[in-house]
Amino acid sequence: MTRHHAQLEGDFVVFLIGMRIRKPWMVHKWLPVYRAMGPMLRSLEPTDGLLAYERAIIGGPAIVQYWRSQEQLDRFARGIMHKAAWRNWNTRIRDTAAVGIWHETYQVRAGEHESIYTNLPVFGLAAAGQSS
Repeated sequence: MTRHHAQLEGDFVVFLIGMRIRKPWMVHKWLPVYRAMGPMLRSLEPTDGLLAYERAIIGGPAIVQYWRSQEQLDRFARGIMHKAAWRNWNTRIRDTAAVGIWHETYQVRAGEHESIYTNLPVFGLAAAGQSS
């Protein structure tokens, strides 16, 4: 049995973002939303503040992201790629109700978190920091 936990120095931010497909037959509306996040995440450099991310299912496709600070997450949200995706959503998709999007942001103070991984590879918060 392997067991480890995450060690991450300082404060950090957990950002959850996801979508829920409400009209599955309108693939041409929800598929662009599903595909939009990958290129944005891949465009980020380590200095941009994204520590790690994991794809998940939380009522639909979602991504759990770990950021060094709220300021860096906000800078990403104001960036060109995110603005383009948001503009596309507002002009072509929002009013169709084919897909809903959501996000939640949690600011975590240093030392006020716990993570335990048993019989799993390093992922999640352990991938954002160090695993022990």
